[in-house]
Amino acid sequence: MLEKSDRPWGKYEVLQESATHKVKCIWVNPGQRLSYQRHAKRAEHWFIVQGTGEVTIDGEIKPFKPGDTVEFGIGVLHRIANTGGEQVVFVEVQTGTYFGEDDIERIEDDFGR
Repeated sequence: MLEKSDRPWGKYEVLQESATHKVKCIWVNPGQRLSYQRHAKRAEHWFIVQGTGEVTIDGEIKPFKPGDTVEFGIGVLHRIANTGGEQVVFVEVQTGTYFGEDDIERIEDDFGR
């Protein structure tokens, strides 16, 4: 069985994992946001499935809607925030050399992690 995890901002489920990539489905609750973070060993590509909100990439904030994609490379600061009234759902594809949850450097976090 692949990993599932509840988080203070919502939840995620790993859909596929290999030596070259990892695929997750992520749900972000209304009014919540992930930490402002970066990764040393992976890049990410997001496909927004449901909901609206804002993404921050290296300090630049942009709105998103279903069907939008977001990409950022290794070491790029990023965050997603749900500013709408329904859950945000997106599929995240990670590429790189390591995909562990310990490859997260949090710059700012609403939950004190």
